[in-house]
This record gives sequence, C-alpha cells and structure tokens, in this order.
Amino acid sequence: MSRTTVSNAYNRPDQLSPELRRRVLDTARRLGYPGPDPVARSLRTRKAGAVGLLLTENLSYAFRDPAALGFLEGLALACEGAGQGLHLVPVNPEREDVAAVHRAGVDGFVVYSVPDDDPHLAAVLSRPVPTVVADQPIVDGVDRVGIDDRAAITRLAQHLITLGHRRVGVVCMRLARDRNDGFAAVDRQEAAHFHVQRARLAGIADAFGPAGVEWARIPVVERFDHTTASGASAAGQLLDSDPGLTAIIATSDILALGAITEARRRGLRVPQDLTVTGFDGIPEGERIGLTTVRQPVLEKGRAAGRLLLGTPDPTRPREVTLDTELVQGTTASTPRTTEERWFGP
Repeated sequence: MSRTTVSNAYNRPDQLSPELRRRVLDTARRLGYPGPDPVARSLRTRKAGAVGLLLTENLSYAFRDPAALGFLEGLALACEGAGQGLHLVPVNPEREDVAAVHRAGVDGFVVYSVPDDDPHLAAVLSRPVPTVVADQPIVDGVDRVGIDDRAAITRLAQHLITLGHRRVGVVCMRLARDRNDGFAAVDRQEAAHFHVQRARLAGIADAFGPAGVEWARIPVVERFDHTTASGASAAGQLLDSDPGLTAIIATSDILALGAITEARRRGLRVPQDLTVTGFDGIPEGERIGLTTVRQPVLEKGRAAGRLLLGTPDPTRPREVTLDTELVQGTTASTPRTTEERWFGP
C-alpha cells in the first residue's frame, strides 16, 4: 500500500472504505506500528492541536474550586467543538520557574486570572501564539473575557446599605504574589496586582462612601489561600477585632462559606445576628441560599475558547463582558442592635 493510503487510514479515514482502513490498521497492529508520531507531525505542520490553559495555582485547584471548574468545563466545550485538545499548564503561585510555559506544546494560551506582574504571564506573552486573558489582568493588545466586577459588587453592597448595614468588614482573596494573611491596608488594596480583587474592593467603597461610611474605617482581611478554612479564619480575625460587625462581605463564595462556618461556631445566627455575602454563584452557595453575585463561569470559559480559536485580529483586540446577577438569598437581613444580638429580642 502507498504511504498516502496508510496516512489516510489514521488521519483521514473518510478517504478510505471501511474494509480497506480495517486492513491497514490490522496489519499495523500485527507489525507493532503504533501510528504516526504526534511530535513529528506537529513539527511538520507547526500545529500542536491543543489550547494551553495557564493556571498560576497547583493542578488540584482547577478541580477543587467550583468557579475554576465551571470555567474549565466551558473552555473544554469550546475546544471540543473546534476539534482541539486542552493542555493544563499549572504553576505554583509562590515559584517563578517559567519552564512549564516554554515547554507547553500548544497553539495558543488562555490565561486564567493571574496578577499583572506574574512571570508566567510574561512568558506566555513572549510566545508567538495567540492569547486570551480570562478575568485578569487587562493587557494592552490582548483579547479578554470577563465581567464588570466593580459594578457587580457595588450592587451587592448597595443592597446591604438598603437593609441598614453600616458596620461591616470584608474578607478578600490574595491581592499580590507575596503572602499576606492578615489585615490589608488601603495602600496595599490600591496597589493590588490582582485587579479583580482591587475592583471588587473599590466597588464596595463606591457604595459605602455616599452612605457616610469612610472606606478607611472598613476593615479588610486578606487570605492568600482560597479555601473555606481561610474564609473561616479571616472572619474570626474580623470578629475578634470588632465583635459589633453586622455584616461580612466576602469577595468569593468559598470565603463566604467559611465565614458562615465561623459565625455558627461562635454561636452567631446567619442572618439574624450576622449577615454574610459572597461572590460567584457556586452550587454550594446556592444550596444554602447565599446572598451573592452570580457570574456565568461556564459561559466565560466557552467565550474564552471561542475567542482564542476564532480568527484573530492583531490590530483590534477584542473584549467580551458577560452579565452578572445579584442573588438576594437568605444570608442577608436587616442588622440587629448589639443588645438584640447578644441578649435576644
């Protein structure tokens, strides 16, 4: 048989009859031939047939964090629709080795929520392949998919103001690559390299400023690790510093779930004694009725994939901004006075 016939049997089976293709594959199996070498083929075609997803987290994070998992599913659906594979490029957030980025055999990158000074981002942008950023950072000349974080959380904060809350605290995700598990001063917030967190904090300030609450008086506790345990410890730190807080605003549902756990551990009822809100709209939050902002994480991943796999236009970067929804759940209510909180009605 000709080389073309054998090649068609593996790469273009529609060009052969089922009987002829079966003969080719059976003979190859008997001779121990495994098929065309994908590495050699990629060298010839200069195509890897895969999209790289850069996560500046350990690999397990993509399968543990519900929002990241929803994004991953949406991106996978877009890749499936285009006949492309998906190559995860996870890196440790506390290391600067960019070798994994340079080794990745991919035709393009989706960068998922990294700080603007991340060395892995710089390594991606040095590769001569198309790139799409999901959420953060905003990079001149690079396509992006995200939401209006500032406006979305402003609506949530205004809801709490309408309920009567003025004495609030905030639990936020990491603001920079250096580890800080404690209170975040205003100058650290304003210099944050994770612009999504910076925008969400600014959005809360946008709401409470006109309500007469000076932003510098609202305590903000930062956590480097994004876990429910981090949310619980951060909420404990807030309540230890000010037991009279009537609400805790968390910048993610994961942190909010931890805050609720800590409140209940202290004998506080949510929302009767303490209001807790989140951000993302993950299934576990919906199950317990969390007051939050729901964002379309699956559609975000799908949109990022479509943007990357579509026809690029280097002269006109594209941006897709998705809608969000304020979910008025059961974890927010009017604040009780200090006396009612500790001694009952």
